[in-house]
Amino acid sequence: MRWLRFEHNGNTVYGVASGDTIEVTDATWCDILAGKTGSVTDSVDRGSVDLLCPMDRPGKVVAIGLNYLDHCRETNTPPPDRPVIFTKFTTSIVGPGDEIVWSPQLTAEVDFEAELCAVIGKTARHVSRDDALDYVAGYTCSNDVSARDLQLGDPQWIRGKSLDTFCPIGPAFVTADEVPDPQDLSIRCLLNGEVMQESNTREMIFGVAELIEFSSNAFTLEPGDVILTGTPHGVGMGRDPQVWMKDGDTVVIEIEKLGRLENTCRMV
Repeated sequence: MRWLRFEHNGNTVYGVASGDTIEVTDATWCDILAGKTGSVTDSVDRGSVDLLCPMDRPGKVVAIGLNYLDHCRETNTPPPDRPVIFTKFTTSIVGPGDEIVWSPQLTAEVDFEAELCAVIGKTARHVSRDDALDYVAGYTCSNDVSARDLQLGDPQWIRGKSLDTFCPIGPAFVTADEVPDPQDLSIRCLLNGEVMQESNTREMIFGVAELIEFSSNAFTLEPGDVILTGTPHGVGMGRDPQVWMKDGDTVVIEIEKLGRLENTCRMV
């Protein structure tokens, strides 16, 4: 199922996409994570609503760095022998169509990162790789927007990764049954219509199941937590000359089976 989140009659609701129509339901985010669909209460034209981030604010954003071999090459970084985990503060999350906003006095090097986002559906602790995908409720698109001058200028990455609006997610939450193999999805990023990143999730060094195993052996993954699984080659930092997003730019993340996440950039 393809779940969308939006405002309807003064309330934030979840609906199921069906072509150009959305079936409005009374399901909550907890229901959806548990595989419950709720009851249909109305239907609306998809073009008549502004979509929100397709999920409630997660407890954790588990982000993975340097998880595509081609991205390691372009950044002149040796491939890691285990997943590189960092986090993005949840206040950085925005939805489809929202602006990515930053001050040029704070950062001059804002980069894009197309990423597959896995959403945890049930509590996971000490989960094996073989069982890990049973703990995934579904997937969506994400953009791990990064202020490179802050990221690389600080001892840790978190500040440069966590500016408000630096974690667009959406447009739809697609249940795991629609994505039987998360390691075979085409993924790309377009900046002002030009393809900047283009790859496939099979190029990941550590797949979704390995990331869940590794993470859950260190800390509990709870329903609604998200894992941003890393980005492929083509980021602005790795280009010659380097490419940074600027005021008025449009950035699009496209992932096979999941959809198209589009945001505009604004400097303030």
